[in-house]
Amino acid sequence: MKHPTALLPLLASSTFTVVVRAGWIDEDTPERLRTATSLIDGTEYDLVMSDEFNVPDRTFADGEDPTWTALDKSDDDYAASGGGSLHFYNSSMVRTTPDGMLTIQSLIDKTEWTHYDPLKKEWKQETKHFKSGMIQSWDKFCFTGGIIEIDVVLPGEPDIGGLWPAIWLLGNLGRATYEGSTNNLWPWSYDTCDRKKQQSQAISRCNNANHYGLNKNQGRGATEIDVLELMGGDSKGPLPATYPPISLPYADLTLQVAPGIPDNRPQSGSQPVRTIDHTHSGYATSVPEKWYDNLTVAGNTSLNPFFYGTYLGVTKPNEPVTRNKKQVFQADAVGAMKQLVSEHFKTPHTFRVEWQPGRGGSLDWFAKSYKKVDENGTIFHMEGDGKGQDWEHSLSIPDFALDAAMGSQIPNEPSYVIFNTAISSTWGFPYSVPDWCPKCYDCDDPKCACSFNPGFCSMMKSGKVALKIDSVRVYQSKNDDAHGGQPHSVGCDPPDFPTREFIKGYEYRYMRNPPFVYDDKHPLRSVKNGGGTCKVDHDCGGGGAEDIEVDEDWTLPDLSGVKKSGDNTKMDEDVIDLDKEDGSSIRENQGPLAHQGDKKTGQAQSKNRRLAENNIPINDAAGSSEEKDDPTAGLDKPGVADEAVEVNTDDSKVLSNIDRTPKGQCITATPGLFGVPTSTGKHCKCNKGYTGPHCLSVDKYDEEPGALEQKKVVTLFEDRVGPYLTKFHVFLGGLLVGAFLVALGMASLAKSRKNGGTEMTSSRS
Repeated sequence: MKHPTALLPLLASSTFTVVVRAGWIDEDTPERLRTATSLIDGTEYDLVMSDEFNVPDRTFADGEDPTWTALDKSDDDYAASGGGSLHFYNSSMVRTTPDGMLTIQSLIDKTEWTHYDPLKKEWKQETKHFKSGMIQSWDKFCFTGGIIEIDVVLPGEPDIGGLWPAIWLLGNLGRATYEGSTNNLWPWSYDTCDRKKQQSQAISRCNNANHYGLNKNQGRGATEIDVLELMGGDSKGPLPATYPPISLPYADLTLQVAPGIPDNRPQSGSQPVRTIDHTHSGYATSVPEKWYDNLTVAGNTSLNPFFYGTYLGVTKPNEPVTRNKKQVFQADAVGAMKQLVSEHFKTPHTFRVEWQPGRGGSLDWFAKSYKKVDENGTIFHMEGDGKGQDWEHSLSIPDFALDAAMGSQIPNEPSYVIFNTAISSTWGFPYSVPDWCPKCYDCDDPKCACSFNPGFCSMMKSGKVALKIDSVRVYQSKNDDAHGGQPHSVGCDPPDFPTREFIKGYEYRYMRNPPFVYDDKHPLRSVKNGGGTCKVDHDCGGGGAEDIEVDEDWTLPDLSGVKKSGDNTKMDEDVIDLDKEDGSSIRENQGPLAHQGDKKTGQAQSKNRRLAENNIPINDAAGSSEEKDDPTAGLDKPGVADEAVEVNTDDSKVLSNIDRTPKGQCITATPGLFGVPTSTGKHCKCNKGYTGPHCLSVDKYDEEPGALEQKKVVTLFEDRVGPYLTKFHVFLGGLLVGAFLVALGMASLAKSRKNGGTEMTSSRS
């Protein structure tokens, strides 16, 4: 992944061979991280997907990456049960930065558009005052069961509420923020035929004839597993009804599930009442509330008493979906709140979920903390300063707890990964405001200040608010007998839980509404293979280790914008290896200023994480690339993991990205007769195994065909190799065909005239 510059001479003198692997694994993932041990069953799991986000300047707009899609749309959170979204998702807010992070920025920036209101029969002006980002692997990469690990730096300030960053999994039948696709599918995880619930669950086990490729008599849904959701702010002490005491900020760890418990539910702000109190005369003064049993928490984690779920009632006329009285239902939020500290907002922390899907399975959340042993020998965990490296089993939800309560089950749907930061007036904003407050949400309007938490607008105006993902990795077990639940699988369209044909049949539910549809013909655009504007090979991921002349005195550019003293910058000895499996010797040798940032500017010091993009010396790269607008250029760069190159006598593999092969070339553009020339006259051409407009992404894909692909009829000529035709070839062919038809017509006309003349001569004679 990353490496100290001190090892450059060693690397430059070595010879490397890299094979771009098929499937979903990032070529930059070190070999030692291609397996993981389950903290539940103790067996070894294999890596099936990873993204290290090492390559800077990757972009994720629709059609630019084989794994991820960043949205360009309004967040359609207008439901009667939700609402309050204040942001517009813009794909330019999502990119990889030179410090090896996927960065999702949030800032103050107005977005305005008009749309037609069919109820009032008029055009309406819409305005969002914030821009943010959501990136999702919907209908690209999905998995069912296994381990997911994410290294994340949380956005904003820990004591200022108002941001809603989340890392979550959603079943592929629903596309996040596209409410037409999730209506009466989210968050159903129920495979029992119940006629009373049939109309509330769009795909019910009661259906004897499910269509568009779905299996009959199978209950389905868009299930949701929240790896974490941040609730920021300053509670001035522990929150009520939390055991152990939890203060703001905290992370929600949650399973959203339907059907939910309909009656005698716990009251928000208190833990479920389990016992009945009586008066002296024997009369009951309380009634036990129904909730899920056998949930376990550990460390600085409490069952969440503030959110027990969502009631999805009859919709209002102005909502984007409809539900009638027979389609309403209760959804439950089964989860806990994990204490966070300021360190979670400065350096990457690892969060893990182990998911054993379906009946007999479980969901288990893990975070890092300190493991302590008291005088009685009892082991317990504490968060402390946020630098602990011991795994804490924060929350466990067994399947039998769901089955006993409502007959639901641990999700068994092929699910995709989502990273986003929302800004919603219903999440982390002031609970109550004065009556005189206009309840507006424009940071540029002084009258609206009363609607925000103190400091929120100043924080947003800094331009330094960003959710940062250092890496994401997914592991699965090949031994179905080694774990509970159902088998693990990769793919968005497995035969047992198909989705693609259903999505194809209801494409409009998964597409943007006017005026954002533009030229969209399908929910997802094909990924561009090259074609991006360039000047030199470096712009297309060109250049490899074999081309580098190593300068031992060369140091990384200062990515944080903080001026450093001296001509040369010594590699910071404060190395935090998040990927070190045992967590040993990680913190012992830290300097006194580790992670404290620059005292004058308040910015976090950037680590010497990586060489310049694709290992090109900085003096060669400077000025070679076209100017690019980088909305993340002013962001603080956190103190992050430096994974050193490992040279092992038993294994000669080098665990770094120094050996990455060139991804593409910058060639002279030949747009053809109808093509649009690039501004430089050149464009990127991708080498085999890479894709994207600038060839910066590994070409990833499912190794096994999905249910829809398996249904296609293979014909004799289906796999024939066709000629490569450009637009010019098509135009030239059209000209030839046209010329032939004109010549044929003229010949026919001449022949007709000749025959006509012969007949006239015959008649005169």
